[in-house]
Parts: sequence; C-alpha cells; structure tokens
Amino acid sequence: MKNTVILDGDSLSLEQLVNVARHGWKVELSERAVEKVRKSRAIVEDIVENNKVVYGITTGFGKFADVSISKEDCRQLQTNLILSHACGAGPLFPTDTVRSIMLLRANALAKGFSGVRLETLSTLVEMLNRGVHPQIPEKGSLGSSGDLAPLSHMVLPLLGEGEAEFGGEVLTGAEAMKRAGIPVIELTAKEGLALINGTCVMTGVGALAIYDSINLAKISDVAAALSLEALRGITDAYSSKIQDIRPHRGQMTTSKNVLALVEGSMFVTRQGQLRVQDAYALRCVPQVHGATKDALNYIRDKVVIEMNSATDNPIIAEDGEVLSGGNFHGQPMALSFDFLGIAVAELANISERRLERLINFQLNDLPPFLVKHGGLNSGFMITQYAAAALVSENKVLAHPASVDSIPSSANQEDHVSMGTIAARKAMSIAENARRVLTTEIMAACQAIDFRAGLKLGAGTEEAYAAVREVVPFIEKDKIMYKEIDKVEELLASGKLLERVGKKVELDV
Repeated sequence: MKNTVILDGDSLSLEQLVNVARHGWKVELSERAVEKVRKSRAIVEDIVENNKVVYGITTGFGKFADVSISKEDCRQLQTNLILSHACGAGPLFPTDTVRSIMLLRANALAKGFSGVRLETLSTLVEMLNRGVHPQIPEKGSLGSSGDLAPLSHMVLPLLGEGEAEFGGEVLTGAEAMKRAGIPVIELTAKEGLALINGTCVMTGVGALAIYDSINLAKISDVAAALSLEALRGITDAYSSKIQDIRPHRGQMTTSKNVLALVEGSMFVTRQGQLRVQDAYALRCVPQVHGATKDALNYIRDKVVIEMNSATDNPIIAEDGEVLSGGNFHGQPMALSFDFLGIAVAELANISERRLERLINFQLNDLPPFLVKHGGLNSGFMITQYAAAALVSENKVLAHPASVDSIPSSANQEDHVSMGTIAARKAMSIAENARRVLTTEIMAACQAIDFRAGLKLGAGTEEAYAAVREVVPFIEKDKIMYKEIDKVEELLASGKLLERVGKKVELDV
C-alpha cells in the first residue's frame, strides 16, 4: 500500500523512519513478524505457567533481580514498572521525535525476541497510525538500561495513564485512546520491560538528527559555492589533481559537488588571476566538509543497524533459551552521536568564518557589512554576532556525553552510556548549524548582488533564485530575524536542495 511502511524488524530505512515521523506514513506488521512475535510470546507464557525463575519475567528488576515474583503478581509487576519508571523531566519531545521513538520500539518488538503479545505490539502500531502521541519529557535517561524513563512515558497512554496529544489537543492518556478508538491494554509478563528496556529514544532522536545533518552537509556545499563566487574565489583548490592524492571519499565528493555547483560561473577565478591563493575557509572546504561527510556516513550506518536491532533484556532466543545480556546499553549510539555533534559543529565553524569574510571589508572588496549607506545602516553586521554565538554554543554542546558514567540501581548498573544526552545535543548542534548556514547563504546572495553583470554557476544560480524568491536584496536596515527565518525555512523544508537538485546532483 502506498505511503505505508511494513515492519519486519530487519529492513527499516532512515528514509522510511522520516516518512513515518514527519509525513504521517502508516505502519503495518509483516506476516513473518506476526509469526515470530506469537512464537516468542508462547515461550514467555510457558515460563510463567511453570513458575520458572527468569529475570524480568518472574523476578524483579535491576538490583531486585534476586526477588522472585509469583504468577499471580506478574501482571502487577509490569504495570508497577511503568508507573515507577515514568519520572522524566524537562521540555517535551516534539511530535516527529515521539513518532520516531514509537516506530523504533515497534520495529524492535517486531523482530520477535522480546516476548510481548501481538495485541500489545498492535496497540502501539495503531497509536502511530491514528496519531495518538504520548507526551514524553526529553530528560531522565542514562542510556542504559535503555531509555527507561522516557519510554515509560511512551507506554503510559497504552494503559490509559499519562498524557497524549490527539487531534492537536493534549488529553489524558485514557481520553486520547478513547477518542482514537483504541482499547487500552493491561500488561502481562515481560511486556513492561520489553517496552522500555531499549535504546529507541536515543536512536529515535539521533536518526532524525543524522538525516537532517546529511542534508546540512549538502547545504554546506551550496553555501560554500555561493561564498566562493561572492568572494571571487579560486577553483584550483578543488581540482581532482589535489583530491586524488589524498583520496578520502568525503573530500573527493565535496570538491566534485562545489565544482558542479559553480560550473559555468563568471564569478570564480583561477590561481594567479586575482590572487595566488584563498584563505582556509574557502581553500580547505573539501578537507573540512569532506571529513564531516565521512563521519556522517559512518554514523548513518551505525544508526541503521541500531534501528533494526533487538535492544531489550532478556532476549527470547528462537530455540526458546532466555538470555540475559546487555543489548540495552547505548554505547554504540552514544559514541556515534557525540561524533555527530562534533562533525556538524565543524560545518557551522567554517561557515561562520566564510560569513566573516563576506561582511568584513578588510578581507574583501565589497561594501562594509554588505549594505549601502553604511553608518546609517548596519546591514549584516550583527548577523555575524548571532552566528558566532551559535558557533560558540555548539563548542559547549560538542563536549562528549559518552565519557561520563554514573552508577545506578545500587551499583548493579554500574556503567551507563549517556547516549540520549548525546543524541539531544547533536540535534541542538544541527539546529544551530542550520541557522549559521542560513546566514551565510543570505550574506553570499547579498554580496553577489553587488557584483552585477556576472553569471552564476549551474547550481548556485538555482540556489540564488530560490533565496531571492523569499527574501529580496536588503537595501536598508529592516527586522533581520524575519528575513533569516524565511531563508531558514527554505533550508529546513528541503526546498532549497530540491531546487538545486534539478541542476546538480549533490552527494555525501
């Protein structure tokens, strides 16, 4: 069915996740997933029926792993788990992130190693399809044992508890489920633990962050190409003769992207025409942007693996063995998302330096701060201040979360990943970077307008036209943030890349 993602636990793509999270695509379980879920559940029911001692099914959790739970109390055990663990704090995750989290939890359960009932998994899928979005606070996860606190908030509405958004209104969990026509459930053995003991929050946040960052890497090349033209930069630094003797994939890709974007341009120059060489912010774009691209490709691969993994504990193996391990530990994602934050921060760092070269008349042959009647008008002067502030903030946010660990559960859980903090920071860095790149692109277009009569490149001409359709040349001072907002929406919506993509195919 069109605009539907089939969940089998093994093949969910990053693009599918974005379509479900942001574009309302529906979700269905594959026949194979249904069969595996039923088989796994039968194993759990046999454990309970025969009073076998198995962690998380007939015992308590964490330090209470040595406390046996009777068959009669197994249901209450799972409900108590959710109620007690729902203690998150801070602002709520936006709707697209909540949908990403729900999708990943459903996909993990669909693998058939978690022992939940099909009814429980189907309820989560129906909530996605009908738009019941639990209210999940951003803070409170150590990233091991999984994302316990935020995922507990996700589960509350399934039980008729907590709060959820439905139809644009925040309601009690019970009312949201009622209006959506979805019966609430009562958790049984293993289900509470299976729903919350996993890395789906950090991965859900990080998956959206890596998707956005890949697009930012392409936008960075567009921004650099526009600035290269505005500053009459030298294209020799992008020659394949340079890149081929240091053949990092990202470096080679970046140089090809920029040369394709400025193909046919009358703005760019050759070595020795106006100057011998450019400053690093122009000359080293392939090396800097390229290193970020290499990081993004590594991180994307790690994220897609995690999106299609079983990350709870214990695992119900296909042969019936119940294994207690550590797949809930978020370290693979924690390191990846710390790396993501660092890599994207560098896109903003070098963008802000190009912005400075555009507005600083001591570094170019353009009017000071890219405005007529300077003094009366400040032009783009303070846009660089704001960009510098965001870049500085990114430097703080880029400090790795994963190097920290605080023991929990009476030292039973004595090393934790902080992966959810890393993912949240990476998303914040990406948002800041987008604003910096927006500002550079605006300034480059303004500078280009001071060089009338020259032809832009194949790709940059499209980018310039897209910007000028939403923001005109700034003749005199106006409320600047409103103009920047318009161009940022062009970037965030994907319209700028779509426009440029009609002329130049950009790679990462």
